[in-house]
Amino acid sequence: MQREHSAASARNAVFTLPNLLSCFRLLLIPAIVRAYLHQSNALLTAALVVLSGLTDLADGFIARRYHMTSDLGKILDPVADKLTQVAVLACLTARHPLMLIPLVLLVVKEIAAGIMGLMVIHRTGEVHGADWHGKVSTALLYATMTLHLLWTGIPARLSHILIILCTGMILCSCMCYTTKYLSLMQHKTSA
Repeated sequence: MQREHSAASARNAVFTLPNLLSCFRLLLIPAIVRAYLHQSNALLTAALVVLSGLTDLADGFIARRYHMTSDLGKILDPVADKLTQVAVLACLTARHPLMLIPLVLLVVKEIAAGIMGLMVIHRTGEVHGADWHGKVSTALLYATMTLHLLWTGIPARLSHILIILCTGMILCSCMCYTTKYLSLMQHKTSA
């Protein structure tokens, strides 16, 4: 009984270190945009993006290792990730117009996944975290964005290959999440 109560209170916790790290990532977004668009400082922008990515890894590790996984964290963490990604991709479209393709696809994917995720929560009462394909997509996207930030003279061919890989992985992840959410909703309806 004590263990169940402890697990329930951890799931409902708000002020946890992982959640604070997610909030910190949200606060980094305006700094990233300012560094890129207003200061034209690619190195500072890349450093802030890397810092955001490292805090993302840290909050996930801490949440799992120290049993600080919360329902709020399962929502806050991906929101911080996606808003950061959208902001950086939007900045990069100024120099790399093809970045508009993964940007639009990412926005469409996240809106669709968000709606379906809310429907799953409503029907099942369960909040689901990121799957492997979402993590791979995020890692590839961060690597591509950071490389484009640091290497201002990146060859067009390499840039296009990286953008195509990111777009393909985002599309793959979108299809996997759609299949998963539809299956969860159908399973709950038939149960």
